[in-house]
Amino acid sequence: MKKFVKIAIAVIIIAAICIGCYFLLHEEVYYNEGYVNGNLPGNLYNGGQFCEHNGTIFFANPEDNNKLYSMDLSGNNLKKLSEDVATYINADDHYVYYVRNNVNENLDYNFFSFYRNALVRLPRDGGSVKILDTEPCMYASLLGNYIYYIHYDKEDASTLYKICIDGTDRKQVSAEAFFTCCTDGQYFYYNGMTTSGSIFRYDTASDTSSVIFEGNCYKPITLNHGSSFFYIDGDKGTGLTSVDIASNTSTLITDDNIDFYNVYGEYIYYQKYDVDNSGLCRVKKDGTDMQILKKGDYKNIHVTSSHVYFADSHSNTVYYFTHNNPVNIMIFDPDIITD
Repeated sequence: MKKFVKIAIAVIIIAAICIGCYFLLHEEVYYNEGYVNGNLPGNLYNGGQFCEHNGTIFFANPEDNNKLYSMDLSGNNLKKLSEDVATYINADDHYVYYVRNNVNENLDYNFFSFYRNALVRLPRDGGSVKILDTEPCMYASLLGNYIYYIHYDKEDASTLYKICIDGTDRKQVSAEAFFTCCTDGQYFYYNGMTTSGSIFRYDTASDTSSVIFEGNCYKPITLNHGSSFFYIDGDKGTGLTSVDIASNTSTLITDDNIDFYNVYGEYIYYQKYDVDNSGLCRVKKDGTDMQILKKGDYKNIHVTSSHVYFADSHSNTVYYFTHNNPVNIMIFDPDIITD
C-alpha cells in the first residue's frame, strides 16, 4: 500500500511538472501594435523609479525598500505588485517591465535569491514574473515589442542588447554600451560614450544609427520627434543647452553646473551643483524664470503628468510637489503593504 501511495504521488508530481512546463511554453503574450515607448527619457536617465501609463503610476516605493508598487494619479489605490526592488520601470497596456535589483536584499527564502539582478516582465496588476535576461542589466527602454538595454556579462562586460517582450530573440546590438533612454516611436537618441559625444539617432526597425548633431553632448532629451533637443553640454561646463537640428543652432539655457535634469511641459527641472548654493531648480524651456525650489543636493528627478518627485542625495528621502504649486514640497511616504 505504501509503495502504491509513493508511486501515485510521484505520478502526480510528474504530471504537475509537465502541465506547468506546457503552460510556460505555451504562454500567451500580448504584443504591442506600433512603437509604444515605455517611459519618459528624463525618468529613465534618473533611474526609472516612476512610470506613468494610462492613468496608473508604477513606482519604487521608498518606504518599502523600493519594492514595485502602483497607484492612481491622485496617489490612491495603492497596490504592491512585487517583492522586487525595481529600477528602469517601463509599461504598456498589458505589462510592466523593469530591472530587478535585489542584490542587497536580505531575503529569507533561497528561491528568490536566483537572478537577483535581471530584466523582468510582470502583468500590470501583478502576478507571476517572466525573467527576460538573467544577467545584470540597466537602462532598459521599451520600444514597441522590444526592450533595448545595457547587458553585462564576464565575457564582453557592458554592451547594448535587445530582447523581444516574449523573451525570444535576445542579441547583442552594439559592443558599445550607451543610454537608450531617449525614445520616440521607433527611434531612440543617444550620445556617444567613447569616441564621440555627438547625438545619434538609432532606428530600431533596421538596427542602424546615424549622427544628427555633432557636439559634446550628454543625456539628450527630445520633445519634438528628433527636431530639437536639450542636453548637458560638456563644452559649456556641464550647463544645459538646447539645439535645433534643422538650423544646427544651439542656445545655452543655463550655465549652472547640472548633475541631474528632467523635462515636462514648459519647464526643465534640474539639480544645480554649487559649493555654496546647490539646489533643485526649475527654469522655463527658453531659459527664463529660473527658481531654486529647494536648497541642498538632490537626485533621481522624476516627473508624471501631475507631480515631480526627487530624492535627497544623502538621506534618500523622497519629496514631491505638483507642477502648478512647486513651492509646496512634501515628503513622499506612501504606506507599506505587508501581505
